Amino acid sequence: MAKIFANATSSFIFLFNVILFSLTLAAAKPEGFSRNLSPKTLGLKREKLSHLHFYFHDIVSGSNPTAVPVARAAMTKNSFSSFGLVTMMDDPLTVRPGISSKLVGRAQGIYASASQSELSFLMALNFVFTEGKYNGSTLSILGRNSVLSGIREMPVVGGSGLFRFARGYAQAKTHDLDFKTGDAIVEYNVYVFHY
Repeated sequence: MAKIFANATSSFIFLFNVILFSLTLAAAKPEGFSRNLSPKTLGLKREKLSHLHFYFHDIVSGSNPTAVPVARAAMTKNSFSSFGLVTMMDDPLTVRPGISSKLVGRAQGIYASASQSELSFLMALNFVFTEGKYNGSTLSILGRNSVLSGIREMPVVGGSGLFRFARGYAQAKTHDLDFKTGDAIVEYNVYVFHY
């Protein structure tokens, strides 16, 4: 009888340990690098849609250009489209087409001639705002800009400050292009969802 009781006790202890171990595994939180959050935990409120309108001044000529070539391919010089040319920019953004109108920010980044058959740029830039409630906030643009097309559309892929979690699009329309100097004024309408 003692032997049966000892076997039953051993079986019970073993079964109890298996159940306890299983419950521990089921209750354990997986170790990982991500987790789901509610937007409220980051202080995010209701999402809104904003429209921004400004002019972009790309100055490549003169003694104080705002856009300068930083790299070119061997074939760039012989290419109609300047294929392979990479330009760094820090272009002013103004309220009106005149360069002396109110400055609202800068377009900082790069554009590269990415087509062999037309004047088309890969644009990777930040609109860095310096005025009003958007002072210190940025919008990031990454897209194709077919310069000689009427209206071009590029995606807004993110932002910072008041534009955290931004998404939307930017429409660019050439306001003035000086073929002699290469200087351009581009009108931008940006539509962006943000919190």
